[in-house]
Amino acid sequence: PGAGGGAAAMAAAQPSGRANKRRRVADKQKVAEAAIAAKVAENEKTLAVDGQVLIHFVDPDGNRAGPELDVPLGSSKEQLTTLLNQLLENEEELPYSFHLQDAEIMTSLATAFGKLAESNKSTERVLEIKYYPLAVFKVRPVTRCTSSLNGHTEAILCVSFSPDCQRLASGSGDTTVRIWDLGTELPKHTCQGHKGWVLVVSWSPDGSRLASAGMDKIVMVWDGRSGKAVSALKGHSQPVTCACWQPLHCAAPGAFPQLATASKDNTIRLWDTVAGTSLRALTSHSSPVMQVRWSGERAEQGGVVYSAGRDCVIKVWGPKDGGMITELKGHGHWINTLALNTDYVIKSGPYSHMEEKFKDLEEMREAAKKRYAETLSTCGGERLLSGSDDFTLFLWKPLDQKTPICRMTGHQKVVNQVAFSPDGRFFASASFDKSVRLWDGRTGKYIHAFRGHVGDVYQLAWSPDSRMLVSASKDSTVKCWNVGNKKLQEDLPGHADEVYAVDWSLNGGRVATGSKDRLLKIWRH
Repeated sequence: PGAGGGAAAMAAAQPSGRANKRRRVADKQKVAEAAIAAKVAENEKTLAVDGQVLIHFVDPDGNRAGPELDVPLGSSKEQLTTLLNQLLENEEELPYSFHLQDAEIMTSLATAFGKLAESNKSTERVLEIKYYPLAVFKVRPVTRCTSSLNGHTEAILCVSFSPDCQRLASGSGDTTVRIWDLGTELPKHTCQGHKGWVLVVSWSPDGSRLASAGMDKIVMVWDGRSGKAVSALKGHSQPVTCACWQPLHCAAPGAFPQLATASKDNTIRLWDTVAGTSLRALTSHSSPVMQVRWSGERAEQGGVVYSAGRDCVIKVWGPKDGGMITELKGHGHWINTLALNTDYVIKSGPYSHMEEKFKDLEEMREAAKKRYAETLSTCGGERLLSGSDDFTLFLWKPLDQKTPICRMTGHQKVVNQVAFSPDGRFFASASFDKSVRLWDGRTGKYIHAFRGHVGDVYQLAWSPDSRMLVSASKDSTVKCWNVGNKKLQEDLPGHADEVYAVDWSLNGGRVATGSKDRLLKIWRH
């Protein structure tokens, strides 16, 4: 009887299980129906915005695209995109973001119109809608750590992806430079030759050479493929603080780009890395030089070199004759960081987010020249940005005027690094006040402060599509921020100590971070 009773109990239990399932399905359906009803109501609401408005589209520089248009106030962002693409006669539909005065049009014209000040809310006036071209490709946020690479025996101080995204270089306090293979995420070469901390690693724009420098005053140039030393450049009498390569399209025809290095001996040196010789020293700074940038302007004269440091002055040099063109004054304390709105395209040379093969340096030069011209037109002319220990940033047009376009205040402590987004539309600044601030790349207008770090923010890197940004901090975390919705996209804990260095690869696939815990971590989607 016991067994029979059990079976009866099971039989009785079954219908209730089925009823549960039925109830669950019904609940699900109700939720779905409610969502659909809400969507319909919302659509009706946008359609219910009756009335027409006159608009005209203007590009970021204020040039009009097409005539004034009479459009419904309920037009959606998608409809505006289609409209603009037709006006600009684009062969394929490209993505844009639209701004009505300061409000970005997120959903429809009506919602942005609703945010305008009462005095501007007239459907009689012609509304000016600013459009910004967006990257055609989207980079996925990094969410997880795929490799923790050990090998360095001291803190990692600098990391850099090669322009073709095949390799990653890291420099450390253990005096070595390591080159890692990104195909396998394994170590490829250990480059030994320095006798002090390696403070900077920098890839040549074609990816064939890697320069490294630091406390031992020597600049080493390595073969990017084999990891062997090509030359040791001697000439500086104090530690080397910064290194950057001549833009590929500025190098003399048939010649390899030169290298510029800044040092605490108050000089900047230009090197011929093939012959292994110092071409000239640029001297007139009165204190250690902390930053150097090589601009792609005036390409026929080999470009323009910008340098800055502890004498609070930015100097502009002509690399051909080594003469100083001008100097920019304004900061009241040490200058820690310089950035150009073309840095990204200069660093990447001929390579874009797509995989490409080039047969020789000349073909690369042509590709680099084309990409530079495109970027320059997108970001509306070259701008230089400087960040300082006086807590401020300055935005300059150094070849046009000696006075800054804008002086930006807001940080409460030292500004450690600044970086332009790849399309030049924004720039971000990292500070010891634990915040990362976002600014408008053309005007220097303050947009947002990303808060979340609980320690000094050391370094930043932008995603190639300019939609995200990662920051590395003393608090041992890496954070990925979304520039569109101004929110924290991903929090990436994992390092056991301060994170000193971060870089985002040009194809958008990986972020690399180097820390005091001696680990190099690779993060992916």
